[in-house]
Amino acid sequence: MNRIIIAKISEGLGNQLFMYSNAYAISKQFDFDLCLDPYTGYYKNNIRSFMLNNFNISSAIAPSNWIFSNYHRNIIKKIKIKCDFFKNKKSFLFELKDKNKLTKFNSIKLDNFNDKIYIDGNFESEKYFLDYRNDLLKQFSFKKKMSNNKYLDVIKNHNVVSICVRQHRYSERISNKFDQNSINKSEDFVAKTVDYIYQSIKFIKSKVHNPKFLLWSNDFTGLEKYFPNNEFLYVVNPENKILNDFYLLTQCKYFIVGPSTFSWWGAWLSNNENKICIRPKSINPSNNLDFWPESWISI
Repeated sequence: MNRIIIAKISEGLGNQLFMYSNAYAISKQFDFDLCLDPYTGYYKNNIRSFMLNNFNISSAIAPSNWIFSNYHRNIIKKIKIKCDFFKNKKSFLFELKDKNKLTKFNSIKLDNFNDKIYIDGNFESEKYFLDYRNDLLKQFSFKKKMSNNKYLDVIKNHNVVSICVRQHRYSERISNKFDQNSINKSEDFVAKTVDYIYQSIKFIKSKVHNPKFLLWSNDFTGLEKYFPNNEFLYVVNPENKILNDFYLLTQCKYFIVGPSTFSWWGAWLSNNENKICIRPKSINPSNNLDFWPESWISI
């Protein structure tokens, strides 16, 4: 049997891209075949869904006996993980976390692992996969040609600067939707994001001739008070919003990268040679201390 990596994919699109990229890099570096588990991460929580099948990824879906996508199979997984602790050759590779659940880039070695490895973690740092950037640009190209809509015309014909604002950061789950503390944290997150964006706009105007600002958000409600629509063009895709938003984002020339994995990937996948990527100095949406690429401008 060939050596196999089974990568668990979960959460939203940005996180899925991190999970895949890390697993892809490991498979190439150590000569493993890569397959994906797109079910285990979603059977308990269906707020989000597997989206990598919209891209030209080369990895197949794992066979059902390698997937733990129901309560019975999850019990089996827990037993396997407990047994794995006592084995010299491990089968489960988890992202390392400290006591505060913080992570950072850790070089991965497979000396004490079996020929079949389950990988579980977000691995939210380009340091895990930067050597395979050219491969990943091809892997993350879209299967279907995206619509040539009015926003794409603007992006092609102007010095477009992308701005992303994520609302409801801490209150989007059903369990937190009406929790006042979560709502307050979300509002504070938006306020800090807005402050960072306006500092970044000053910098952009000193570097880019006649910039045009396009605004992406998961919810535009209330944003007019921060971003008047006579100065900012709101990107409103009524159909297939996530994928259309993401495609348009990757086509931009300049980026005020929002504190989200979605915005991070839009900027990272842009192939514009002269792109400028600005990122927040004091807002990190990830538990990974190496989340922000070192080459991006910190404001």
